[in-house]
Amino acid sequence: MTETIDPRELQSLQAYYNDYNQQAEVLVRQLEILDDGRIEAGAAIEAINSISEAEDRVVLLQVGGGVSMRVRVEDPDRILLNIGSGVVVERTRDQAAEFLKDRITEMDASSKNVAGMVERIRNQMNEFAKRIELIYQQQGQAGRLEQEA
Repeated sequence: MTETIDPRELQSLQAYYNDYNQQAEVLVRQLEILDDGRIEAGAAIEAINSISEAEDRVVLLQVGGGVSMRVRVEDPDRILLNIGSGVVVERTRDQAAEFLKDRITEMDASSKNVAGMVERIRNQMNEFAKRIELIYQQQGQAGRLEQEA
């Protein structure tokens, strides 16, 4: 005698699987954004350090629309730093670099947290997939038994 398969359970499992898959995709995009932020912050640290070391202090400034200008940095030790919510403050080069390093550390911690969430979601998705596969197998066995009878 075979177990009766509830089609609502299969639909529910498939819906959960799809929802979890969408959540995983959103989290993976968040990981990409965090990674881009880390790269950008690292490049900014390198840039503010290299400007003060350059003899002529000429840098390439991107002004938007694919347009760049060569500009001379008058005071490479004073950095305008966006600290969030549109607030810009003036800091020394060392203070700005330290702020960016702290931001990188925060993004690293956030990345680990998000990666853990992705792993948990994917594990749950695997469980849903196993259960869905089992239901399909049971349906196949039930169909073969009915044909034999």
